Amino acid sequence: MKKITVSQPYLDSAETEAVNAALRGGELSGNFGSFIGEFERKFADYCGCPHAVTVSNGTTALHLPLAALGVKQGDEVLVSTLTNMATFFAVLYQGAVPVPVDIEPDTLNMDPALLEALVTPRTRAILVVHLFGHPVDMDPVLAVARKHNLLVLEDCAEAHGALYKGRKVGSLSDAGCFSFYANKIITTGEGGMVTCADAALAAKMRSLKALAFGDTLKFMHKDLGYNYRLTNLQAAIGCAQAGKIDEVIAHKRRIAAYYTSKLSALPELQLPVEKPYARSVFWMYHIVLKGKTVEQRAAAMKFMAGKGIEVREGFIPYNLQEIFIARGLTQKDACPVANSVAYNSFYLPSGPVLSEEDMDYVVASLKEALAQR
Repeated sequence: MKKITVSQPYLDSAETEAVNAALRGGELSGNFGSFIGEFERKFADYCGCPHAVTVSNGTTALHLPLAALGVKQGDEVLVSTLTNMATFFAVLYQGAVPVPVDIEPDTLNMDPALLEALVTPRTRAILVVHLFGHPVDMDPVLAVARKHNLLVLEDCAEAHGALYKGRKVGSLSDAGCFSFYANKIITTGEGGMVTCADAALAAKMRSLKALAFGDTLKFMHKDLGYNYRLTNLQAAIGCAQAGKIDEVIAHKRRIAAYYTSKLSALPELQLPVEKPYARSVFWMYHIVLKGKTVEQRAAAMKFMAGKGIEVREGFIPYNLQEIFIARGLTQKDACPVANSVAYNSFYLPSGPVLSEEDMDYVVASLKEALAQR
């Protein structure tokens, strides 16, 4: 029986050679090592940003700029409700109050038309999420931010190389937050990066991520710092991966186009879209089983697993998370559009090495799964 995983990293001998070079040089940690700076420069250049700061993972990439920009207890941050909960955790780490924003029914991204009504005197920032690799419609988001003097941050964990009106995500706001987890467009195993245009912000983040050591007396600390450093070994992998971003994106777009061509005639499926303002990188090929229950989704996923195909359920919105409802932070009915896709979606395999034969097998198995009663 075939075995097809939902994703896999895109690696070759370049990563091995880079790690060996770091090992031979004896530069292992995040305090020392030439690969850290090289990776930051390569990624900043790719994103079209003056500055990029390595961090230990995507969650710390989200938290670090919030801390450096002074988001504090009691501040409100508007966040797309449909995302990995790390996006919300980062806001809560600062003692700030996340305010969930409902989604567009087609892109599943934050609906910018809802922002104005959610702004209060306590609102400090908007945190957008370029979900599944499709950019948020940023112009109306930025217009609201300018009107109310708000910070804007981008969660780009799933969207390396995605374009909004020709500009790369991560260059459209005060800070772009990237993840290099194993299933992302590029990977360092674990790892992350923050991009920005402001030199002072970059310097503040570099200090905070490395325990905020003093300038004159090293162990006289300047701030409440964090150990959010990426290791030089991971950065070596990142340097090898950085040159493959566009290659991986080309594979992701090829896979998405093929799936769409084979599945678009099925009325029971909602497939990913690509808006005229966007170039999506289709990080995951996320489908919604229209009108299906969580039990029906589970049955379809079990059927696919029986065929040797790994599929993974979609995110559950913030406003449906019991831990936050119990704390009085949100209400179940706050985001009805997101609720409508909370329990009836999953990802199809979309690793960059998938062949047409693999995808034909996935499509045939999915059709069988949907035909089950």
